[in-house]
Amino acid sequence: MQNYDVVILGGGISGVACAYISSKLQLKTLLIEKENYLGGDITGSLVVPVMKSSEEDLNCEFYNDLVATASKLHAQITYGDNNVGWFNPVILKSVLEKMLKDNLCDIIFEAQACNYDYDKKIVSSIEISNGILSQSIGSKYYVDATGNASFSKLLKCEFWNDGESQPDSLRFIMSGINLEEFSKFLKSIDSDENVTTTYRIDNNIHLSTAYTWDKNKKWALEPYFKRALEDGVLAKEDLAYFQLFTIAAMPNSIAFNCPRLRNYDKNSLIDYSNAVIEGREAINRLSEFCKIYLPGFKNAFISSIASKVGKRETARVRCRYDYKINDILEQKDFQNSVLHSNYPIDVHSNKKNESILHKVCSYKLPIEALISKDYDNLYVIGKILGADFKSQAALRVQASCMSMGEAAAKHIANQCKIL
Repeated sequence: MQNYDVVILGGGISGVACAYISSKLQLKTLLIEKENYLGGDITGSLVVPVMKSSEEDLNCEFYNDLVATASKLHAQITYGDNNVGWFNPVILKSVLEKMLKDNLCDIIFEAQACNYDYDKKIVSSIEISNGILSQSIGSKYYVDATGNASFSKLLKCEFWNDGESQPDSLRFIMSGINLEEFSKFLKSIDSDENVTTTYRIDNNIHLSTAYTWDKNKKWALEPYFKRALEDGVLAKEDLAYFQLFTIAAMPNSIAFNCPRLRNYDKNSLIDYSNAVIEGREAINRLSEFCKIYLPGFKNAFISSIASKVGKRETARVRCRYDYKINDILEQKDFQNSVLHSNYPIDVHSNKKNESILHKVCSYKLPIEALISKDYDNLYVIGKILGADFKSQAALRVQASCMSMGEAAAKHIANQCKIL
């Protein structure tokens, strides 16, 4: 049996951050990922760019190193609002691998935990399998960064059950776009920089815009969506949410943060699968909409559909501290803070006018919200942290997830020194 100081299950951005800092701190580290690439939502679900939040420097070492490495490998730009998190999701897979391998972190792809041994509140070893081979691994500490809490479910941990959830999204990329033409069009119809921005960066056009059917803003694209609905090009549900961003090192291409999947029966595999199929049908409609109604898209085509559905909320593990929305609203201070953030409470809904984007002041998160209440050597990071529904809706963004992973690694390193 191989033994480690820390084993991280899940190679999404929080898991990679944890593995990177753990190995950098000279801990013997193993990262296990069920896919054959790293990055999770940011690479597999095409969730780019990283949303900008507080610039207070707390557990940002991994993020800063990621930006520097990605920039050298031509996979990053800094947007006009100084957001450094505009990445290329394809190249980022190899960027993340390089960062971990340079720090001697072991990586196992296409495997998951299938069994475990424990003594009282300590996980002593796990068995992992790729469906053909299995292997036993021991570790002092374990980190669940799976995104759906699959490891914590295997361990029979306690979960939050507040009955709320957010819709999934299935992102896609279109290429062959005349961004000069599209940028001029956006500038001519929309002066609201809270919705639409366009910049020239490194002699390339970069931009972002959005539309939803919610009535909290005046959307410049609304007449075009209404016309497409009347013409039968779009279905009613296609008007729910539409957002797009250009991509680093991918000229003439745009990443779409849509469509949202319809609400499906969480207990039905068939209904979920049908919702995904319907999502791809919606992508075809949205592509046709862009080509017909938006200048610059005449010769555009769908170049990629995300291999993973983007899930904003899955399961949340009960931890030593139950983090709740009032901790954000009251700006509660903590002795062992994991991060600083001011990202809004961002709740998506498939019901018209029921989405929430509530701006807040800077808030913190304690390390205890990342340590399982059921096992003393189990940490949970990323979107599965120990938080209620609305606070998770603020904390689930990638910058915060990176800080969680980094903080867990540093806390484990300190615990190893104590031992």
